[in-house]
Amino acid sequence: MFNLFNPNSDFQIIAGSNLPHWFQPQATYFITFRTEDSLPTHLARRWHAERSAWLARHGITTSTPGWKDKLATLPERFRKQFHETFSQRYMENLDKGLGACVLRNPELSKIVADSLLYFNGDRYHIGDFVVMPNHVHLLICFLGNTELLKQCRSWKRFSAGKINKVLGKTGRFWQEESFDHLVRSPEQFYAIQQYIRKNPSHLQKGEYFLYQI
Repeated sequence: MFNLFNPNSDFQIIAGSNLPHWFQPQATYFITFRTEDSLPTHLARRWHAERSAWLARHGITTSTPGWKDKLATLPERFRKQFHETFSQRYMENLDKGLGACVLRNPELSKIVADSLLYFNGDRYHIGDFVVMPNHVHLLICFLGNTELLKQCRSWKRFSAGKINKVLGKTGRFWQEESFDHLVRSPEQFYAIQQYIRKNPSHLQKGEYFLYQI
């Protein structure tokens, strides 16, 4: 049900405004998207600048679509350092609970959960996911020709409209760009699954929405 990334099959790299997005039909992804106020602009800019500087020191330029391929060729100790310095810091900043964290409200987190589950079994297979106070983590395997970026925009547009209506607000609710990662091994799938399940461990019941397969 959850096909893993196959480097020997066709895949596409799409340049985003801040991140490259890898797409392979019928593959499994770990996706994170966050509320507009979850990471202050100055923190996001500093994170990107420090990441670009680290990569440049290792001969990698983030403006090149295939920079993740080059990162994967670095010695293991450098790849581990990159992950611990940047990927973990990104997730830690989300878990600090910055912003209004309106998704603590069960009514609002359910709107997000319902939007994710709406096409489950039709356009994709949903794995574990969690709706945190200011962000969402999910495992998902797309079916047929369902497009990653198009589907993410659909989730955000639908849920943002309903949430803004409840809050009596207008304007952008989600950050425009999402973080996505093609799952490459059963071990990685399991590790991400456990990460999702443990992510709300510091919260009280009712302050998050956790879905497990």
